[in-house]
Formats: sequence, C-alpha cells, structure tokens
Amino acid sequence: MDMGQLTSIVPLILLVVVFYFLLIRPQRKRQQEAIQMQNSLTPGARVMTTTGLFATVVAVDNEDVILEVAPGIETRWVKAAIGRVVTPGDASTSESRSGEDGEEDDNESEATVERNGDQGSSTKQS
Repeated sequence: MDMGQLTSIVPLILLVVVFYFLLIRPQRKRQQEAIQMQNSLTPGARVMTTTGLFATVVAVDNEDVILEVAPGIETRWVKAAIGRVVTPGDASTSESRSGEDGEEDDNESEATVERNGDQGSSTKQS
C-alpha cells in the first residue's frame, strides 16, 4: 500500500470510530435499558406509555401488559409501548404542571375579553 492511500483511508476509519462512540453505542445502551425496564414490569406499577398515557399495570403476559387506565377500564398493550415507570413524585409534578397551564389559559382568555371590550358580549364567558 502506498503512503498516500493510507493517509486517505485513516480519516474514514476515524469517522467510523467517532460515529460508533457518539451515536451507535449510546443508542444501544438506551435500548437495553428500555428492554430491561419493560421486562421488570410487575402488577401494581404506575407507568407512562410512549404516547403519554398514564396507567397502572394489572397483569403481565409474555409480550403483553394489561393496563388499568381508570377504575374498571383495562386495555392490552405490548411491552414495547411502555415508555417509563412513574414514581409517585413524577405523577404529582405532571399534575401540578397541568394545573398551571390551565390557569394561564384562563388568564389569557380574560385578557382577550378585556382587549375586545364590549365586542365580546355576545360570546359566552366562563
């Protein structure tokens, strides 16, 4: 091999190594952690699906999980759809955020009514 050919191949090899350590390896680690979490699900665990649905695990089959989304309402999901296990501290934080968002919406609608003056008198106000 000529020295010129070797110097043109070295940057390509370095690029592959950098991609492996920055992209491929961390992604594999995340996948393994997700699979481990999904395999360790037990009845009674509070979970959030990848679509954002909060529920409680009722039963675990081979690749399926039965979730209770409300009292008496159970649905069947694949384990891969479970995004994370929610700890009690996480649930209260998300509920407080939704309450704050609702307050902002109320303040926003009141400001709109104030700007419009009497023009909005025909619309229903809450």
